[in-house]
Amino acid sequence: MDRARPPRPLLALLTAVALAVPGVTALSSAARAADADVLTNGGFESGLTGWTCTAGTTVDSPVHSGSSALQATPAGSDDAQCTQTVTVQPNATYTLSGYVRGSYVYLGATGTGTGDVSTWTQSAPDWQQLSTTFTTGATTTKVTVYTHGWYGTGGYDADDISLVGPGGSGTGTGQPPAAPAGLTAGSVTASSVALSWPAVTGATSYTVYRDGVKSQTVTGTSATVTGLSAATAYSFQVTASNDAGESAKSAAVTATTGTGGGGGGGGSADLPTHALVGYLHSSFANGSGYTRLADVPDSWDVIDLAFGEPTSPTSGDVHFTRCPVTDCPNAESDADFKAAIKAKQAAGKKVLISIGGQNGQVQLTTTAARDAFVSSVSNIIDTWGLDGLDIDFEGHSLSLDTNDTDFKNPTTPVIVNLISALKTLKAKYGPAFVLTMAPETFFVQNGYQYYGTGKWGGQDPRCGAYLPVIHALRDDLTLLHVQDYNSGPIMGLDNQYHSMGGADFHIAMTDMLLTGFPVAGDPNNVFPPLRPDQVAIGMPASTEAGNGYVAPAEVTKTLDCLTKKTNCGSYQTHGTWPALRGLMTWSVNWDRYANWEFQKNFDAYFG
Repeated sequence: MDRARPPRPLLALLTAVALAVPGVTALSSAARAADADVLTNGGFESGLTGWTCTAGTTVDSPVHSGSSALQATPAGSDDAQCTQTVTVQPNATYTLSGYVRGSYVYLGATGTGTGDVSTWTQSAPDWQQLSTTFTTGATTTKVTVYTHGWYGTGGYDADDISLVGPGGSGTGTGQPPAAPAGLTAGSVTASSVALSWPAVTGATSYTVYRDGVKSQTVTGTSATVTGLSAATAYSFQVTASNDAGESAKSAAVTATTGTGGGGGGGGSADLPTHALVGYLHSSFANGSGYTRLADVPDSWDVIDLAFGEPTSPTSGDVHFTRCPVTDCPNAESDADFKAAIKAKQAAGKKVLISIGGQNGQVQLTTTAARDAFVSSVSNIIDTWGLDGLDIDFEGHSLSLDTNDTDFKNPTTPVIVNLISALKTLKAKYGPAFVLTMAPETFFVQNGYQYYGTGKWGGQDPRCGAYLPVIHALRDDLTLLHVQDYNSGPIMGLDNQYHSMGGADFHIAMTDMLLTGFPVAGDPNNVFPPLRPDQVAIGMPASTEAGNGYVAPAEVTKTLDCLTKKTNCGSYQTHGTWPALRGLMTWSVNWDRYANWEFQKNFDAYFG
């Protein structure tokens, strides 16, 4: 969202006045003789080595000098900041300078011990030099240099950034350690890879990269990367760091995870390798017509009964009432419905109750509501003899409190209580219990850009609100089938917006789930990837079913790209996932209305 810029002109004016005073910038010739550039990779010739960036990449054009420069584009809640922390000497004078292009570009330093400094330009259509100076405090040994743009404005470029002054005490040339050598992969499971490497002289920590993305930082010489997808090849590198910065990346080592023995937890082991999931209108009527459960073709592997709804949004008391014959004249009796459930199960199919939907808001604001949810959902499952539960919370069911900023440790009651309720149901029914979720993109992939109200406040608190639920239950989750429909444009891992209407949208959205992504652009807060056998792609069955319908040819392109890395178009995925579980659609009824087009295409593709 748009934000008003801070009152920087006064600061810029004061900075300009200070720079005009000869005593501020003048250094003795003896002092200058000992000065050096203490920044690492200020010209970005080694990519982003030494820098920590919330957004951005290196480009070969435009550049101020050399062959590379930084290019970054701020978002609504991210100013695309790049930082580097360096070792300095106390009571010493340093000059920070760099060349920038673009609108509202900032260059500054924090932690100086005598007051933070910065300089900026409102508009630089061509390369413009920014420069400022500071003197460190009596006990200052480290400062952090930064450059960034401004929220919601255009992109910027930066190059040839330098911090000239005495090298940090005890660092000699102030250089980072050498790149680690001898990186090896050890024990490999379906979801993890163990790595090790020899120690590097002078290193105080090591950072592991998975497929070029920062994964974790450790102080020892080994690490285990978890949360990986089964039967998938990954590339790993490691860097060494000390107070002077980060080394170049090591040579890459590749490891392929195991197959996982058919799907792991969450009741997925007895699903077919590729599954077709559909919602059956069971409690309401619309223009698609009523479809008896017994008449659902055998191609459908998971059938979600839509919907169980609460007596009120905050009660937690969920009821499932079948469509009355006054609205659905051809509806079967309860006895025939139960018989059809048993017949489907005997044929290896899963029949679930789906809770929520567009009109079924569920907000478990209290522990009493949580307990009522567990009790009432259990009663539905037991009464009808179902295999499990689908969570289809939409609208305002899930949102995050203002101070709830860590998806790994949520504190918002509606989130915490839902996680607790689902874990209780899983424990009650055991490993065969099927748990699926059908969130909208706004609640999942949108978390790549925005999470909750954001660090500055003002964002929609529902942004990314499903992420803590998915993460807490990833070991119990059978399937996640995000609704790739009725969605606005969503930014993908290529930092481009993708819109509904073609294979590109489904490819980009699914790639995010299978690759993982930094939440709200924070590279140190990454949502780990799901296993491919846990992911199905949600699509409308027909144009009448919802916005975002794509023709069978586009569905085929999507599957080709994700499972074979062919027919991808312009979007480049971060892997290939032949174990992708399959497709979900809204709905069985609408597909029947469209002469089973969606089902027929699935059958033709997967045989």
